[in-house]
Amino acid sequence: MLGILAILLVTIYMAFLFPIFKKKEEKEKLPDKTAVQVKKLWNIAQVSMRERKPLRAEKALLAILKVDEKNAAAYNRLGILYAKGQKFEEAIECFEIAQSLDNNASSLHNVGLIYYEIGEYEKSAMAFKQALEIEGDMPARYIALAKAEEKMGNRKAAIEALESAFELDHSISTLRQILAIYTAAEDVEAINATNARIEAQAVENAKRKQLERRRMMHLGSRQPRPTHQQRQQIRQQARTQAVRQPAVRQQPSPRQQQRQQQRQLRQQVRQQIRRQQPKPIRRRKIQ
Repeated sequence: MLGILAILLVTIYMAFLFPIFKKKEEKEKLPDKTAVQVKKLWNIAQVSMRERKPLRAEKALLAILKVDEKNAAAYNRLGILYAKGQKFEEAIECFEIAQSLDNNASSLHNVGLIYYEIGEYEKSAMAFKQALEIEGDMPARYIALAKAEEKMGNRKAAIEALESAFELDHSISTLRQILAIYTAAEDVEAINATNARIEAQAVENAKRKQLERRRMMHLGSRQPRPTHQQRQQIRQQARTQAVRQPAVRQQPSPRQQQRQQQRQLRQQVRQQIRRQQPKPIRRRKIQ
């Protein structure tokens, strides 16, 4: 009985369910012609954005989305295009669709930047935090979060975010942003401590640059000069190679070939003229 049931289930799956799943897989894969068309439209969109032609880029991206509705990259590019044109609502919608199709930190970061532009600092900070949960090794995301937190008056959270960014990039500009927050808060002790950190980091950066310069000079320096014995060995090897290998005759240049042909022509003409001239009659001496 169990064997018969198993056979029936397999038969039902092959007859009804398998064709449905197969059609779904075929729909998800783009045909070759469509893929070529999408590639051409994508190139047009990139060139148009580079040449600052937003209308042409928008048409190309919308054409891509008509063919491929699940293209997260196209939604992301379209959101960037709308954000540059200050169409913030359309940009947020595009970034949210891109994020739903592909759980990408860049889309969330872009949403956070737009919310920051329109003054929605709480939503901006939330978007930046979600982006950091996905990709937490980008200093720019922590700096953006710090700006949003500072706008909301959360100085402590802003400083924590900037400290996280400094751990990743060790940049003096990040320390200066921390200093600006302490200066606005008129915290003298923290200001002095941050100034000391900036000076120490500047010294460390200078040492690092000097070491990098020395390393590059060492890599690019010439090899040590060979000794007298090594030079003699090199000369002996060169002589033996010169004896073994026959001298290769260098081919003449086109100009030299032309001159040689002209010389040969002149010689042929002279020879013909000499042949045509009558031979002089030799007179015999009378004895």
